[in-house]
Amino acid sequence: MPAVVLIGAQWGDEGKGKATDLLGSRLDYVVKFNGGNNAGHTVVVGDEKYALHLLPSGILTPGVTPVIANGVVVDIEVLFEELEGLSSRGVDVSRLRISANAHLITQYHRTLDKVTERFLGKRQIGTTGRGIGPAYADKINRVGIRMQDLFDENILRQKVEGALDQKNHLLLKVYNRRAIGVDEVVDELLGYVERLRPMVTDTSLLLHRALDKGETVLFEGGQATMLDVDHGTYPFVTSSNATSGGAVTGSGIAPNRIDRVIGVVKAYTTRVGAGPFPTELFDEWGDFLTDRGREFGTTTGRRRRTGWYDAPIARYTSRVNGVTDFVLTKLDVLTGLERIPVAVGYEVEGERVDEVPVSQSDFHHAKPVYEEFPGWTEDISGARSLDDLPANAQSYVRELEAISGSRISAIGVGPGRDQIIELHDLLD
Repeated sequence: MPAVVLIGAQWGDEGKGKATDLLGSRLDYVVKFNGGNNAGHTVVVGDEKYALHLLPSGILTPGVTPVIANGVVVDIEVLFEELEGLSSRGVDVSRLRISANAHLITQYHRTLDKVTERFLGKRQIGTTGRGIGPAYADKINRVGIRMQDLFDENILRQKVEGALDQKNHLLLKVYNRRAIGVDEVVDELLGYVERLRPMVTDTSLLLHRALDKGETVLFEGGQATMLDVDHGTYPFVTSSNATSGGAVTGSGIAPNRIDRVIGVVKAYTTRVGAGPFPTELFDEWGDFLTDRGREFGTTTGRRRRTGWYDAPIARYTSRVNGVTDFVLTKLDVLTGLERIPVAVGYEVEGERVDEVPVSQSDFHHAKPVYEEFPGWTEDISGARSLDDLPANAQSYVRELEAISGSRISAIGVGPGRDQIIELHDLLD
């Protein structure tokens, strides 16, 4: 059975939970391999809506083992808030496993994130202020705190002292904020130890053994390709690798174990935060997509920027991730449009280009070259096969497939778990 990587193919919020739901009971493990609680999945189960931020969406599927792997940065307070919230609604969370090598987000990471962003003024990145970037910075600077450190109080205290020795100077002398005490950080973290103990393990070994036994493992990326710290619209990106390669380094499995890469892409485009966005709309059509698509962040509540589908981004995503299958979501949002523009290329300094420019400046100034496709007015929320779709909707899907670099294997036609059309099996 396969190891499957699931990634966002735009700037996030594409509806990756929809693809996870489609695989459903066929999965044995769902692994979060990057990011923290700075992004979220909204999953609809019957009449119930679940907003997940740190936990893998597989936690909602009975029998699946959800895993928070080493590439994730974990805010323990948020972790237990989510677990308690799900437990109170009858969800079994006892199968969760967390990597002993996952790094922690502490109160000083959250503080630094917020004050640094304010300090940048007009040059703000648009972070969520949840401490993600500072935690990853500590990881790279080799002064981070890992989950396993909680189980040795002496090591934990030494590491917190080392981290705060520098950070308190920064808080006091640069940002005019109060110093943070070592004891308050250590005491807070130690308060979670006994509850964490049954969850923390060597998840790399756990997943390796699962694949050896022929079990199916889904590696679920947070954020999306265009927010990847190496391959996204830097510096307006997240602090981790959200591409398929991140599944390898972020979980401790070998690259030759990956069988399939699924890219999730909306039938239009959105992003949250600052940074270039060639197809962004500032008119009534942008409001149309926002209102019809309910485009407000699961984690932040921020209104998302909206625009038309961008084929060069889809092709770029297909290339850097090795996408084998696209899942096209929110096709139903476009119902009622007479014509649907799609960006098939860009104009940069008077010249037509068909790929995402490598230069940040060129991408920022790129003007989309549009091709328009006929829309439809029929309700498609009940469609369960391609033939159930209106002819123009079928044509739109085929055209997107032809210009996006990989085949479209599933189509989302509504927010419900069952509101999806499966064209090709995502596992076989």
